[in-house]
Amino acid sequence: YKGSQSLFAFLPFRTRRSALPEPVRFLCVQFVTLSQMDFTIRAATLEDCKDVARMITELAEHEKAADHVKITQKDLEQDGFSKNPFFHGIIAEVPEQHKSKDGHSKVGYSLYFYSYSSFKGRAVYMEDLYVMPEFRGKGIGKALMRKVAQLGLAAGCTQLNFSVLDWNKPSLDFYFSQGCQDVTSDLGYHYLRCEGDALEYLAQGDP
Repeated sequence: YKGSQSLFAFLPFRTRRSALPEPVRFLCVQFVTLSQMDFTIRAATLEDCKDVARMITELAEHEKAADHVKITQKDLEQDGFSKNPFFHGIIAEVPEQHKSKDGHSKVGYSLYFYSYSSFKGRAVYMEDLYVMPEFRGKGIGKALMRKVAQLGLAAGCTQLNFSVLDWNKPSLDFYFSQGCQDVTSDLGYHYLRCEGDALEYLAQGDP
């Protein structure tokens, strides 16, 4: 559900990453889909980092980008659950009787953080949205995205931003069905990155 080729958003558009406000607390919410599978959407905890790291790897493999993953369980624990977290997370969990063929009951997640638009003010950026393949089509992805939207609105945000790969048509169709628009094609914005040696060089600047 995540990528780097095209920038999507709920209107209004244009946002820039900025400092994180205090996280918005929420209670666990139980959903029942048409297929009658129960699942819970809840805030991620420190103990979830092992499963989140596993699902990040699964997401990267799906996006043909497994060699780009450098994050570890320890990184997630430190960056998401320290005094000043860099991100927040939510987990989709199913009862034991519905766990995956590999024995997993945590079957989806979303990572998000708060940002700021110089045009529109507060915004929330959804870094990841992932559901294990065998649990797709049951409303879990939509429930995760809805919860991020709810948390954003509760924090005073006016937009939800995220990226998606241009070849991922099922995800594109899903996001379009939720009222999202393609900022890259509509407004011409591109998501750019500076990292590694280029970032070091940029930071050092000219003597």
